[in-house]
Amino acid sequence: MSRYVIPEPNIQDGIDYWANIPASYNGVLGGFGEGTLPRIDSLGSRQFLLNLLPELCTVPSAIAPLSFVKNRRFRALDVGAGVGRVTSDVLLHLFDDVVIVEPVESFLASFKEAILRAQTGQGQTLDSNARSAWPGLADATKSVLFLLGPLQAFSPLDPLSSGSIKKLGHVGYVSPESDLNSGFDVAWCQWCLGHLSDPDLISFLKKAKNSLRDPVRGLIGVKENLCSDGHFGEPRTVFDQEDSSLTRSDMAWKSIFSSAGLIIVKEKVQDGLPEGLYVVKMYVLWC
Repeated sequence: MSRYVIPEPNIQDGIDYWANIPASYNGVLGGFGEGTLPRIDSLGSRQFLLNLLPELCTVPSAIAPLSFVKNRRFRALDVGAGVGRVTSDVLLHLFDDVVIVEPVESFLASFKEAILRAQTGQGQTLDSNARSAWPGLADATKSVLFLLGPLQAFSPLDPLSSGSIKKLGHVGYVSPESDLNSGFDVAWCQWCLGHLSDPDLISFLKKAKNSLRDPVRGLIGVKENLCSDGHFGEPRTVFDQEDSSLTRSDMAWKSIFSSAGLIIVKEKVQDGLPEGLYVVKMYVLWC
């Protein structure tokens, strides 16, 4: 009996699938954008990051370090940013500058339109459940840089080195041009890495690791769906033909992280999500 070979994701098939999905919270969240999922997910991500990097706390809090003096801007990468949900509801609340990379142009167009509507007072949201006010963009104290292209071609330390990555615009604070290649404090990857094959994912994580500004405090965050491990606890991967993506098990993710030379310093299942969904787990990785 021949062994079943799991197909690898096809870049264009994945882009074509998402290009036909409505550019809204409800669209990118598979119909769960109008309920509790967006708020529970974003609060869970913020708390997860703040527990590891309390210096990101921007309000008086028990977790904020008493002696910390901020002397530079904090910068995050939003991988597979979609319509900007994670940037607006998580990253802009914690970081000064966010660079997003997304392969679906219609998603980026809606993202930019939503920001401009918020700035002009014509509405702050992509839909009724997106409550973010895009903090720091209207007064230009924070910024978002838009990059279009697939992760397979993206180098976080030199974002425009590939002809497949295009700069589509910038909103808010104007950084020196040299900042484009200055690396990141956090690279956040959510609900997108299933579109990379194992070799492409390992390669991307290695490049993301090399782009971290601080080898001690810099981190990579991964938040993804999990299928179950095999019967004997072995890694397992499931291919979804509809959107040409892979769902990996916990042990499959851990094998990928190890191959990329990364160490898991914290992991947590996201609680409170609707029933019937895959388990969603957060991992924080350091060099």
